Amino acid sequence: MAEGCFDPVEFVFIGIQAGIGQADDTNPTYGQGFVGYSKRFGTAYTDAIIGNFGTGAIFPTLLRQDPRYFQMGKGNFFRRFGYAAIRVLVTRSDSGRTQVNFSEFLGNGLAAGLSNTYHPGPHTIASNANVTSTQFMWDAVGYEMKEFWPDIHRFLVRGKHKT
Repeated sequence: MAEGCFDPVEFVFIGIQAGIGQADDTNPTYGQGFVGYSKRFGTAYTDAIIGNFGTGAIFPTLLRQDPRYFQMGKGNFFRRFGYAAIRVLVTRSDSGRTQVNFSEFLGNGLAAGLSNTYHPGPHTIASNANVTSTQFMWDAVGYEMKEFWPDIHRFLVRGKHKT
């Protein structure tokens, strides 16, 4: 769980998110330049860590849900893409049954609620919804990467060996 929080890919995703926020001047109280970008990066990274621990450790343990992603691996692109996307909403219980991914909702809700302590105000339902939806989006992107990265990697490695 903690390993994913410190994965280099996580830093890239958060860096992109902070860059988009910088370009859009999301929350102008952060300012611009390196200091503004750093504040955006820091708050987004903190949101991600809280969300990751909530969705991958705390709530799955309490609710007896399995937070792991199980790759489909075979089938056409659209079926696999849909399968990966829906995993944000659907998961397996510890006993293997399919159920609503309450851990995802509660973990990202926890991240949104706690973000009120370190994100500058005003704190509104819309600002909490923004944090929650951003966490859902990154989790969905992560599931897509877990589904398709082995195929992408095989393609890239195979391309290196052709001369």
